[in-house]
Amino acid sequence: QVQLVESGGGSVQPGGSLTLSCLGRGFIFGWYDLSWYRQVPGKERELVAKISTLSRKVYADSVKGRFTISRDDLKNTLYLQMNSLDSEDTAMYYCKAEFQGLVGGSWSTNNYWGSGTQVTVAP
Repeated sequence: QVQLVESGGGSVQPGGSLTLSCLGRGFIFGWYDLSWYRQVPGKERELVAKISTLSRKVYADSVKGRFTISRDDLKNTLYLQMNSLDSEDTAMYYCKAEFQGLVGGSWSTNNYWGSGTQVTVAP
């Protein structure tokens, strides 16, 4: 059974730090591009950061210089180190795994989402 399980969310004061983790099960973790998204009620889910299978990284402008995405394929785990948090970072954070490629001679596309972990930044 495929699972993505996020952890590490919580409440933190402005200027504080949190590290989110996302553990993947049931699929070949190292084959997948991995991303963190976030969503607040009433708004669309937005990309926070993405890391490819070759560890190329992309960040939203709003988090550049403050957040760091990383992956450990031996542990099947994706991370998001978040520093200098402010109230604008309050959201539900989701991890996503994406695969596109040839499997057994056929083109295959798979997308998996976790159920999210809440981050709240408040005094």
